[in-house]
Amino acid sequence: MSRANFELLLRFGHHFFLLSTHRRTTNTGPRIGFAIMDADLSDDQIEELLARATARLQRKQTPQQLAISNPTQTFNFPKLNAGKLEKPYITTKGDIVSVDAKRLLEEKERKGANGIRKVEDPVTAKKAALEAKKATAGTSWFNLPRTDLTPQLKRDLQLLKMRNVLDPHRHYKKDGGKMKAPEYSQVGTIIEGPTEFFTGRIENKQRKKTFVEEVLAGEQETGRFKKKYGELQGRKTSGKKAFYKAMKANRKVGGVKKGSG
Repeated sequence: MSRANFELLLRFGHHFFLLSTHRRTTNTGPRIGFAIMDADLSDDQIEELLARATARLQRKQTPQQLAISNPTQTFNFPKLNAGKLEKPYITTKGDIVSVDAKRLLEEKERKGANGIRKVEDPVTAKKAALEAKKATAGTSWFNLPRTDLTPQLKRDLQLLKMRNVLDPHRHYKKDGGKMKAPEYSQVGTIIEGPTEFFTGRIENKQRKKTFVEEVLAGEQETGRFKKKYGELQGRKTSGKKAFYKAMKANRKVGGVKKGSG
């Protein structure tokens, strides 16, 4: 057996040596003795035990310890396949370095750079953008346009303000002050839905385009405003010269003369 194997055998002998103990009694107390029973082991058995000890030791050691104990051991790493690489932008031919100008910009940016560009004054562009922003009420209010106050729309808004006199059976909250048109508004037409009954619709010849036309059409049917106007004028002119003239005219029509009897 070689010296190296013998030293390894001494180091890890407690794993595979047969030990025998015997108790001796002396005057000073019990005494324990150990004896190595290696006389019955052959060389093949010793080599087998050494191989087992070496394998057991290698299983317990970490990779770092194995690398230190076996410095000649090599590791094989898998090859990394990067695939097809992009062609570099810069190429060198001898002492000359050139750049591929076609790859510096994207096609969309290249078309914009090569096309015709309109140069605008930044002050004018900012003013136009501000006007476009003020032209509508914004996305929160469905982009309502600014009110185009035409004479027709102005009359309709005045009628809406005086809506409490249109129907005596409806009462609205009084709105004092002058009529002010809303800053943003839009006029539309209500379209009948498919579930609306036909008898509940107004005929086309009776439909009016504005509120003023609807009020005038209703006045022709009822005559309410004319009657109201006559009552108000009668109360206002009571006791005045025009009142007595009208009363004299009524007397003449009736055939009644002053001082007759």
